[in-house]
Amino acid sequence: MNNIISPKAKIGKNVEIGSFCIIDDDVIIGDNTIIKNYVELRKGTIIGENCYIDSRVSSSGNCRVGNNVTIRYDSILARGLKVGDNTYICPKVMTNNLDTNKKQIGGAQIGKNVFIGTNCVLHQGIKIGDNSILGALAYVNKDVPEKEIWFGNPAKFHKKI
Repeated sequence: MNNIISPKAKIGKNVEIGSFCIIDDDVIIGDNTIIKNYVELRKGTIIGENCYIDSRVSSSGNCRVGNNVTIRYDSILARGLKVGDNTYICPKVMTNNLDTNKKQIGGAQIGKNVFIGTNCVLHQGIKIGDNSILGALAYVNKDVPEKEIWFGNPAKFHKKI
């Protein structure tokens, strides 16, 4: 397995952890969660119950992922990111927590029941409202209200759900 799992990590019941994973201090993984290969969860990351974290997902720490969340491969979870319950994050989604002067603003705040398309980029400190959809390749640099569909570069409002 070749994993590096801190003795200070808290792993729930029925958790599956793949190979070559790094699970840092103070990481919490909820019951019935699947962690695939090459996943890196840094200090203070909390993953809820019944989640699926695909291969090569990386967290820079202090992230909170709700219950029943899927995060597909090659996604990057910036420090301070919050993901609400029942959210689906497609492959290669990138979040950021620094402004252009390298000052930490904090990660995005993603609501519940959100769908984020492949290769989206979420700017630091933005809020994505509950039940919203972000199209593939969207560059999201402003808040998205709940129950809206946004896409494009930069992402723009398309329609209400």
